[in-house]
Amino acid sequence: MDAPLSVTVDLQDEKVRFNGTARSLPAVCADYFPPLGDGRGYTGLELLLLSLAVCSATSIVSLLRRMNKPVAAFRVNASGTRRGQHPTSFERIRLEFILTSASAGVDDLQKAVQMSEASFCPVWAMLKGNVEIVSELKLVAPAATPAGAAPGAPDQG
Repeated sequence: MDAPLSVTVDLQDEKVRFNGTARSLPAVCADYFPPLGDGRGYTGLELLLLSLAVCSATSIVSLLRRMNKPVAAFRVNASGTRRGQHPTSFERIRLEFILTSASAGVDDLQKAVQMSEASFCPVWAMLKGNVEIVSELKLVAPAATPAGAAPGAPDQG
């Protein structure tokens, strides 16, 4: 069994701004909207969305690469609709997966997303059944590289 994961949060001001750390990585700033906080950091629900986006992206990109599909770029846009009453947890989360690939098809992306949801993303597994999560898929062809330029090199024009 893997060792337990742990994080630490420390209060930073007279309101509710915290710095959170894990391992020896740089701190993440968390705060809340005024008047409770000053809005100088991520809220807990933003961090939850970020965790879901990172977790699903990691598994999807890994799965696509295992399928020998090139990944030139990958983006996840995540948004959540909160309940009107407290606790204002999410009612619905929308995930938009945008893959830039020369040869992967939407069916490849769909398969990787389904596998991520079903088996590979622990954050998704914890949320599923508690929050409606809908996915949208978008496939983008890579931009053509100008003659003589290295792939990924900035345009000098």
